[in-house]
Amino acid sequence: MVPFDPKRAVKAGAGLALVAGLLGLPAAATAAPNAPTPLASASVAVADAKASLRTHGAALRASGSDAFVAKGSTVDPNGTRHVRFDRNYKGLPVLGGDVIVHSAANGQFKEASVGLEAPLNLSTSPAVTAQRAAALAVGGYAGKPASSTPQLVVDATAGSPALAYRVVVDGKAADGGTSRMNVLIDAQSGLIRNAWDDVQTFATRNRAAKAGAATAIAAGPATGNGKGYQVGNVTLGVNQKADGNYELLDPSRGNGETRDANNKGDAQGNTDPTVANSLSFTSANGTFGDNTLNNRATVAADAHYGVQWTWDYFKNVHGRNGIKGDGVGARSYVHYYVNYDNAGWSDSCFCMIYGDGAAGSKPFTELDVAGHEMGHGVTASVAGLIYSGESGGLNESTSDIFGTLVEFYANAAADTPDYLIGEKIDIRGNGTPLRWMDEPNKDGSSHSCWSTSTKNVDVHYSSGVGNKFFYQLAVGSGSSSWGNSPTCASAPAVTGIGNDKAGKIWYKALDAYMTTSETYAKARISTIKAANDLYGATECNAVKAAWKAVNVAVQTGEPACASTPSGSPTVTNPGNLTGKVGVAFSQQVSATDPQGDAVTFSATGLPAGLAISTSGLISGTPTTAGTANVVVTAKDPANNAGTASFTITVSPASGGCTAAQVVANGGFESGAASWTASSGVIDNGTSQPARSGSYKAWLNGYGKAHTDTLTQSVTVPSGCSTYTLSFYVHIDTAESGTTAYDKLTVKAGTTTLATYSNANAASGYVLKSFNLSAFAGQTVTLSFTGVEDSSLKTNFVIDDVNLNVS
Repeated sequence: MVPFDPKRAVKAGAGLALVAGLLGLPAAATAAPNAPTPLASASVAVADAKASLRTHGAALRASGSDAFVAKGSTVDPNGTRHVRFDRNYKGLPVLGGDVIVHSAANGQFKEASVGLEAPLNLSTSPAVTAQRAAALAVGGYAGKPASSTPQLVVDATAGSPALAYRVVVDGKAADGGTSRMNVLIDAQSGLIRNAWDDVQTFATRNRAAKAGAATAIAAGPATGNGKGYQVGNVTLGVNQKADGNYELLDPSRGNGETRDANNKGDAQGNTDPTVANSLSFTSANGTFGDNTLNNRATVAADAHYGVQWTWDYFKNVHGRNGIKGDGVGARSYVHYYVNYDNAGWSDSCFCMIYGDGAAGSKPFTELDVAGHEMGHGVTASVAGLIYSGESGGLNESTSDIFGTLVEFYANAAADTPDYLIGEKIDIRGNGTPLRWMDEPNKDGSSHSCWSTSTKNVDVHYSSGVGNKFFYQLAVGSGSSSWGNSPTCASAPAVTGIGNDKAGKIWYKALDAYMTTSETYAKARISTIKAANDLYGATECNAVKAAWKAVNVAVQTGEPACASTPSGSPTVTNPGNLTGKVGVAFSQQVSATDPQGDAVTFSATGLPAGLAISTSGLISGTPTTAGTANVVVTAKDPANNAGTASFTITVSPASGGCTAAQVVANGGFESGAASWTASSGVIDNGTSQPARSGSYKAWLNGYGKAHTDTLTQSVTVPSGCSTYTLSFYVHIDTAESGTTAYDKLTVKAGTTTLATYSNANAASGYVLKSFNLSAFAGQTVTLSFTGVEDSSLKTNFVIDDVNLNVS
């Protein structure tokens, strides 16, 4: 018999919350005294935004025939909300009709990002049949219709909105690879209105080609060695199987896998080479490749390395857990087709393809190519920029920007970071890169400066405007060690603000403000708003200057630059505190900053004998009885400030102390008595043994997004000299590395005593202790909160909790 393990079952509390969510009922919640206002959940943000749809129709260019479907939401650190909606008109999807509702932290409507210029008013009765539309689409783009029936839609992607059929045509592109064209046929005239390829490639496809199912995790994450052609000798995240062999599958990054396409594609037009046509890469010793192209695993090591750095960049810099933000890794195929002179991303198969290059050129498994292709996936999951016209150019530019930022983030010895795109592929055979960000027109086709014709060129060439904008925003105009980037039309010089700020502004604009039919003019407004959200006047003015430098002029109604970010640091108020003359005092104050920057603390009004450190710790020994009015200030590097006001009451040095152990049932041997805990936390199972006795508290261990809590309210006596909280904690994890993915936070009231994570994993129990003298004479809630992200479990096991006073 297999013993029951509560960590493998859906806990009762989680099930009730799920039922409440499905029924639209609010889930029960508790809040600690003096806790800051929590950020809105996704469901609350969406519900409030839906209410705004009903009351702000004019701002959304809505008609009485419109309906909106929530697509996703983002809540900023300062509480501002951004909720995306797709639009339907008389039951038909509106391509280019999406909106983003922006609301304040309390849910009040602020503004909306809208693709439409005016409300829709058109007939939904087609004159052309679906069968005729399919034939017209195939006639315009050689191939065959996909298995799905042509879809009747409203096309608002370009020009005046009109009724159209969306026909998916599978075929083969000029570069020899698979093509999946989305063709929009006017439902009244039969003319082609717009078209774009779902396979988003690294290089343009309108040039002739040059001559020439998931693996199950068995044993767990491991570290392998890659001997790549483009990246040299590197460390790889791999999986060790039960038979001891290793495979190019990375459990620490969503089970992303790199496979050998076996020089096959799919002549039927499917973008995914399919597991049946591909081979897994395995190794007995964990080494993949030998730095030569004679070994098929060499380029696989390149690709796998690029994917892991792209994953880490988005997670560690932007807080994005995987391409779709769901913790799921993509599949990568190397050796795609024969002499395939390109690379690509397809959202339909959630996969990347890498060609070996035409005869005489090099494989496309370069570091910035991986960042570029996964960037397409990120774009598809947030802004969904349509892959044609200026929105397609912005789509390509976004991928070049992130590919470059991944290259800088990795800082690999074999691929020195730069602002050149695909420089190691040698696609032209003369040592030049595919694209230059400092001056894109060096390739003879790309646009460096925006013009009315930019929307008419291939998206790989219209992307030049966005690439040059980003280069000037990050580096500045003129000559530098990276290149030479003159401004357009004699615009004033631009001073760069660096890759980090420029990258965060672009990601914020993409995630919160850009719509599917974004133009360069709208992108100017989106990035200005993002700069205002994140930083302030200096960075915002740099954004405006960089757009002017690529000939994207000031837009009607664009925001002014704010002197400070939309959210300065927020100080968590610890509530009114007490101390005693002659007794050591300690209170940690915390704060959050919208930009994620470190803050510096200062304070006024502290009682005699106390001081605050720059990290926010108020400590010392009070010397004078009385009540002090204290103001704590937190400042970020840009000097933006937030404050919190509270009192500290110091009592005279009098009274006696009776030694005691304050926590009830600290060893959990009476089950849940005296404790409030998530369902299943307090147990006596043996898969995670107690330190002493039979019971303990076991938080998390699910391997998916989950939160467990454990609390007890205790009364701390006054008049004692020693107040020691102690407990034992055992942490084990399936995560790897030093990044804190899963966390355990320990608090006394609103004061955070410590935070532990998967990075603190150790064998056996470890004793932790804290001085709680600051809480003498108070009733305080001791709390343990475990938060686990969407992949790879971490177990936090707690036992023998004591608060000894003497």
